[in-house]
Amino acid sequence: MPVPAQSPRPVSAGQAAVGAAAGDPPGGHPRRSLRPHLTELRLSAFAGHRRAGFPLGPVTLFAGPSGAGKTSALRAYEALARLGGGAPLGEVFEDPRACVPERARPDAQQRRGFRIGCTADGPEGPVLLDVAVQAEPELRIVGERLTARGVVLLETALRDPARRAVQAAWHTAGSAPVTRAPLPDDRLGTALLPLRVAGKTDGQRRVLAAAEQMVVALRSVFACDPLPERMRAPVHSGPGRLFGTCDNLADVLWRTRAECGRRHAQFIEAVAAGCAGPVADVLAEPTGYGTLRALLDRGDGLRTDFARLGDGELRYIALALVLLTGPGVLEVDPPGEVPAALQALTVLTDGFDRQVDVRQRRALLRLAARSAQDGHIRFLGAVSDASWAVGERGVTVVHLKP
Repeated sequence: MPVPAQSPRPVSAGQAAVGAAAGDPPGGHPRRSLRPHLTELRLSAFAGHRRAGFPLGPVTLFAGPSGAGKTSALRAYEALARLGGGAPLGEVFEDPRACVPERARPDAQQRRGFRIGCTADGPEGPVLLDVAVQAEPELRIVGERLTARGVVLLETALRDPARRAVQAAWHTAGSAPVTRAPLPDDRLGTALLPLRVAGKTDGQRRVLAAAEQMVVALRSVFACDPLPERMRAPVHSGPGRLFGTCDNLADVLWRTRAECGRRHAQFIEAVAAGCAGPVADVLAEPTGYGTLRALLDRGDGLRTDFARLGDGELRYIALALVLLTGPGVLEVDPPGEVPAALQALTVLTDGFDRQVDVRQRRALLRLAARSAQDGHIRFLGAVSDASWAVGERGVTVVHLKP
């Protein structure tokens, strides 16, 4: 049976090794970013992970062999992001039993669950969120804790298993030091606080600021796994927002090529660095049948249809486009009430090294590092081996072992 998550524990020995972080000034004291972003993912008890804490930089690679837990770590990150966006628990965890550690024993009431958490940095300093989820016999949040500067700002607990609610207490620092109220047991309480807290006292405003920082840090996530077999066929014109599978790439190119000449020029340069043969342009054109097809302009009158490109080239092109765009082009739901200048989009890619060669991987990694320099893009990918990334500036490598 899960209990409310405790304070984060250190990374277990040999579980994580961290590369150089980008953007820190001399002296080792990192700058405080105005863009809320995650700096740590905690998996206290999730799938194959126990008491694990993973540092997250602007560009992070989870590296390890099959079975090391790379995919489950990315799945936990995406789950927190969806919960931060207000999604109900049942939509986020379609198979919650798969998230319970295999050797976890049920309690006397046959309850089992898992615990995940994260740290978000930003104007409020480090804010910690820890969530305990019951997976059996029914899915529900049974404990949540939001902490900043050593003060517990929100804490929830399941008091009555017969009720579909948890008892929540949040910091007030007014005439009453704590406010108590029930919250639904299928939603993240932190995401609900802006609708529940009036913000009349200094304590309430502190709670709101910490909750909003966490929600903003979590919400802008784009999980991307380009599928080359779907990228070769012409597509119907649509809203021009890229799907996570990137099968509507031609529709997006039709839109983006005319929107920003400077960014498109950067995209052409990136594609040329990772594809065979000369590349003068990357474009989409109507087929005459109500659809669009994507092409490489070779610059000598020859145009190569995407249907002729290899799987590695197509995955490379799609990931390059993702790293050079933003929430307005990708199919994500960023917090609309927050200015774009204060948001950081995190791209998640499982199998980042799948089908792309070492030259392409390095080019994409450097592109991710350049895009991360101004803080508007962060990247988290999973690879089987990260030896090729040694020495790449601004990359954090987390080594996982089965």
